[in-house]
Amino acid sequence: MSQIVIASHNQGKLREFDAMRLLMSDEFSALKALEFIPITRWAGDPPDETGDSFITNALIKARAAAALSGLPAIADDSGLEVAALGGAPGIFSARYAGINATDQDNNALLLAELAAAPSKNRSAQFVCALVFVRHATDPAPLTAYATWAGEILTAPQGERGFGYDPLFFLPDFGKSAAELPADLKNRISHRAFALAQLLTQLGSHPL
Repeated sequence: MSQIVIASHNQGKLREFDAMRLLMSDEFSALKALEFIPITRWAGDPPDETGDSFITNALIKARAAAALSGLPAIADDSGLEVAALGGAPGIFSARYAGINATDQDNNALLLAELAAAPSKNRSAQFVCALVFVRHATDPAPLTAYATWAGEILTAPQGERGFGYDPLFFLPDFGKSAAELPADLKNRISHRAFALAQLLTQLGSHPL
């Protein structure tokens, strides 16, 4: 079985990757031959996410994890884009309210910013970019990009998920992302579709 490092310390993302491995294993033969392992430490601080897009930041993290581990690596860079805020918080989603902000801090700031926005449009989308590198200097990384459309609530709903899930409302389901059963979320989310794209590519480009 080939090992691939998941370049994240975000426990919510790691739980979802693990769950999606099980949910997708019958659909993608490439997944059956892979073992996802979380990166256990960074050499010093995690790499600075200095890119100007989700893809470039994911590539920075993937190359750093591959260099540290000596293994192929997948990195996720994801976040929330809100139409009324011009796409914010975007690539700064995890640190919207500051470097050490909690999910609750970020959610509170988002609600405050939307309250002050001139538009009543509360449409938004989650974005997930995944990058796979075979080694740290891989000249041809594989990339995947997916979105998940919804709306921003005026108050949190639900106890599941993480990040902005309690504020992300899905009209087709009448629930927030934090109210969805985990197995459903892990089939229909931005991260699930991005991973499916990446696995399709891995099936055509074996390790």
